Amino acid sequence: MATVTTTTPTTLRPVQRKFPLGRAAAWTVMGLIILITLLPFYWILRTALSTNAGLSADPTNPLPVDLTTSGFERALGMQSAEEAVKQGGAGGGLDFWRYLLNSVLVSTLITGCQIFFSAMAAYAFSRLRWRGRDKVFGLFLAGMMVPAIFTLLPNFVLIKQLHLIDTLLGIALPTMFMTPFAVFFLRQFFMNIPQEVEEAALLDGAGKIKIFFRVVLPMASTPVITLGVLTYITSWNDYFWPLMVSYSDSSRVLTVALAVFRAQTPATGVDWSGLMAATLIAALPMLVLFACFARRIVSSIGFTGIK
Repeated sequence: MATVTTTTPTTLRPVQRKFPLGRAAAWTVMGLIILITLLPFYWILRTALSTNAGLSADPTNPLPVDLTTSGFERALGMQSAEEAVKQGGAGGGLDFWRYLLNSVLVSTLITGCQIFFSAMAAYAFSRLRWRGRDKVFGLFLAGMMVPAIFTLLPNFVLIKQLHLIDTLLGIALPTMFMTPFAVFFLRQFFMNIPQEVEEAALLDGAGKIKIFFRVVLPMASTPVITLGVLTYITSWNDYFWPLMVSYSDSSRVLTVALAVFRAQTPATGVDWSGLMAATLIAALPMLVLFACFARRIVSSIGFTGIK
């Protein structure tokens, strides 16, 4: 007779995964950095959603004091002068949409022209062979070492002699053409394009100009978009040069208009609510633009080896 042996099931203890202390410290530090980075944006939003009287009465409250959207209404010109003075504003008009249009026109003109001319220069420095190319490129890169403040006075004299003071073209002209950084950025990518692609296009009868527009530029769409976003944000946030050459509303961009709005201090004090609301509205397009192309910017910078 066969004997039946029974085995008692062994109990398996659940594996307890230990959360490494180093990883916890890293997440904590990262969280603190994110919190510190976002805190100014939150404080701008909190001030914009508060009333000026509430901010004076309770300046340390982390939440909006007397929650209201009157600051945004003043910034967008939706309030009359009497209502603005009653809400703590100066009563002066802020032609927000006109200044916004000027900023869009200047930034678009600078970005479009700079991308086009910088791409042609980068192609000449990377794919064309001509005598003294590397030495000229070295001298061109030396321009990156010159501080921008040194070129302000010569540029101002040039713009004045061209009778472009107080015009949108006068604001855009000094940075409308190529910059050493833009040429260097695109040249790094063009140098990584396989030589066989260009040789195949030559065998098909394409010239250098056709290769540049039909082959090289389409392959470089990602770094071109990245450079375009960075250039657009830089020209949008530029303040000192537009302040030097702009004297009227017809050529005033948004950054200068915000400074004028800040200078219109009412008798009751600075209109912090309106100023923060206008600042938030002015920064919003750039935040959306960067958020849409953030992934392409990071991958493009990593590909070109710029760190």
